[in-house]
Amino acid sequence: MKVFKFGGASVKDAGGVRNVARVLGHYPKDDLLIVVSAMGKTTNALEEVVQAHAQGGDAKGRTETLRTAHLAVLEEVAPGDAAAQDALKVSFRELERALAQRPGGRADEDYDRMVSMGELWSTLVVSAHLRHVGIANTWLDARTVVRTDAGFRAAKVDWQACENLAARYLGPLFHNTPGRVLTQGFIGRTADGRTTTLGREGSDFSAAIFAYLLGAESVTIWKDVPGMFNADPKRFPDTRLLSHISYREAIELSYFGASVIHPRTLQPLQRKRIPLYVRSFIDLDAPGSTIDDRGDNDSLVPSFIVKPKQLLISITPRDLSFIVEENLSGIFWLFAQHNVRIDLMQNSALAFSVVVDDTPRSRQLIVELGKGYEVRYNEGCELVTVRHHDEATLAALTTGKEVLLEQRSRTTARFVLKP
Repeated sequence: MKVFKFGGASVKDAGGVRNVARVLGHYPKDDLLIVVSAMGKTTNALEEVVQAHAQGGDAKGRTETLRTAHLAVLEEVAPGDAAAQDALKVSFRELERALAQRPGGRADEDYDRMVSMGELWSTLVVSAHLRHVGIANTWLDARTVVRTDAGFRAAKVDWQACENLAARYLGPLFHNTPGRVLTQGFIGRTADGRTTTLGREGSDFSAAIFAYLLGAESVTIWKDVPGMFNADPKRFPDTRLLSHISYREAIELSYFGASVIHPRTLQPLQRKRIPLYVRSFIDLDAPGSTIDDRGDNDSLVPSFIVKPKQLLISITPRDLSFIVEENLSGIFWLFAQHNVRIDLMQNSALAFSVVVDDTPRSRQLIVELGKGYEVRYNEGCELVTVRHHDEATLAALTTGKEVLLEQRSRTTARFVLKP
């Protein structure tokens, strides 16, 4: 049993959908569970639909554009598949019904209900194409198995419930060999039937969830790059492929902001020692990257992670009292309430400094913090993280830039820079 995950870039158009079938054709005898993301920039487009709806605007034009585009791709890759066309139209009508309702003050729940449609649409198209080219498959609504809490936009998985549901609904789908099950990433469902999402880029996590539940032999994430690199090739010359790293190293890199693997993907795989492969759907002969429990190569190559558009926020009690646990508990509570993730933190006697993404949520949080504390912030910052660093590398990275904050450990150096 193998789990394959195809992201939005791999199914962005008819050619991409056909390429999924080409990749699967190289595994004719394997049981496969295939996780597929929304097509191309569909999630971004649906976020615009949600925003227009929340602001009382007209989202019909954007919705019709998505509907036309998906039906056009379906007709190109599975011409005349009336059942798939009907299923796609039914799903779009569900979105239209959601948009016909007034915003009810449940912004995150409305977001999950509507943005999750993208994954449903893409899998209906891909499943139809696979049938069209003779690859039998079973379409599965991931929400049947992925049970979560009601933490909309970043729901937590109820693993015990998922195991029970997988035994009941997922296991029987592989009684015939080779079994091919096509399902969605990113989405789940609460016990009372409400749709949730696992966070942006959560399809990688979905693949790991299904692999854990099935006891899969491996997970492969198919991407438009040859594997994991030690830095972004667009920003750094002479980048190197990380051909083999450990779960621990990959978790560290993803936590610090590496974009290839979703931060929560590795933990369930590590628990069952399921290897993760990152491979190119363009060049199937490329070796890619392997992530497993072997850490022999972790420190051989320095890795560089740059997060732009960061805010450095400094929080000080108005009475100049020490920053102690009582202050911190209230500050952390505000961060949790606004769903703002802290990327770096540091405190002195009188100030608590954090680095966060510059988002509307973060800006609103600054306003709330200002009601009880003196708050200063720097915008337009970069957060640079270097794993397995040396002094020459750090000097080259920081030359010509203002260093606003610095942290170092034996293996990791982090800088907040003002370009």
